[in-house]
Amino acid sequence: MNSQKPLRVVVAGLGNMGRSHALAYAKNPGFEIAALVNRSDVALPAELAGHEIHRSFEEVLASEKPDVAAIATYSDSHADYAVRALEAGCHVFVEKPLATTVADACRVVDAARANGKKLVIGYILRHHPSWVRLIAEARKLGGPYVFRMNLNQQSSGHSWETHKQLMQTTSPIVDCGVHYLDVMCQITDAKPVEVRGMGVRLSDEVAPTMYNYGHLQVLFADGSVGWYEAGWGPMISETAFFVKDVMSPRGCVSIVMAEGAKSDDIDTHTRTSTIRLHSAATGPDGKFVKPDELLSMQGEPGHQELCDLEQAFLLRAIREDIDLTRHMDDAVKSLAVCLAADESVRTGKAVRL
Repeated sequence: MNSQKPLRVVVAGLGNMGRSHALAYAKNPGFEIAALVNRSDVALPAELAGHEIHRSFEEVLASEKPDVAAIATYSDSHADYAVRALEAGCHVFVEKPLATTVADACRVVDAARANGKKLVIGYILRHHPSWVRLIAEARKLGGPYVFRMNLNQQSSGHSWETHKQLMQTTSPIVDCGVHYLDVMCQITDAKPVEVRGMGVRLSDEVAPTMYNYGHLQVLFADGSVGWYEAGWGPMISETAFFVKDVMSPRGCVSIVMAEGAKSDDIDTHTRTSTIRLHSAATGPDGKFVKPDELLSMQGEPGHQELCDLEQAFLLRAIREDIDLTRHMDDAVKSLAVCLAADESVRTGKAVRL
């Protein structure tokens, strides 16, 4: 692979995720950074310091003619940027959520197919060995399932400013919810059929049309049910910021978080620490047949290493012509559930899918 000419990549958006993806490209000999794009100047790590920051994505596409466009801008520009890049002949990596409407998400997928280009969406947990194991262990249990998941973030200072910026277009249950709906859909192959949502605006700093705490419930065709909860801001509780739990008639599999973990540490959003396996089987005396099993996840990748793995997957998908049909369809499906929950929050009515 290394003997092949590196793929030239343009990175648009240099926030937390964009910087991490740019670093992944800088490290990987299969890529070469052609240009960085951001709407303002930002401090760059030493590995990226030699690159000028351009303002116009369109101009860079035209002047650099890159092989790959990586899009890590705010959600409302994802679809337009992705389609533009695909039509310019680029393979595309785009951060989640793929778009802010299902129609736009489908438009991006259609453009990838029409132009014969690869489209990889930033579902970082798909590249995490511990989450892959969690999904495999849950599937072994068999359904119907109960999914209990959340990611509340107590944010202040720069983190709260970023969250307020995100909420101009995307609610917390959509922004991060797509990850966990994707996990649910990978565990049960059943279709989601109904979604209910509720949300509360807990700060005057949040736009009147937006809410910074939300909760969704989803019903699946096989009888499985799930909930996801997400809140952002200085008022959010640290008490239960991280619940990842899957139950079935045969037992449950859960992530046990490390003591003292903090919700504003980006590494804790993917770290698993320990997976607890519990079997519901009981003996003649009615007591459990075996004790819970604790799987240590020591040595698992951190946030930057996961971004490195994502971009290594993109490179492999391009070089080896991997079929990404399921990958793209799953991204649209999980987004559709979260957007239906957002609709339910706003209308007060359940949404049939």
